Amino acid sequence: MSTTGITTWAVDLADVGAVYPFQGWEFIMLIVGLVFWIWWHVTTFRSELAQHDHKVTTYGGAKLSEALDSND
Repeated sequence: MSTTGITTWAVDLADVGAVYPFQGWEFIMLIVGLVFWIWWHVTTFRSELAQHDHKVTTYGGAKLSEALDSND
């Protein structure tokens, strides 16, 4: 199985062009990477917001800075 489109290495590589695997997939992989990156940020943001909200409700009337500085 060849992912580069090269069937034999008995050629002048200067005339071949790209010799890295999965050539032609660059844009698709960029989109996949961007979607994963945005998903990761949204998931992390929601998780941290839930943790902070839990601390605020746990400590009730305490100052927000005291609740965030706790070791819970």
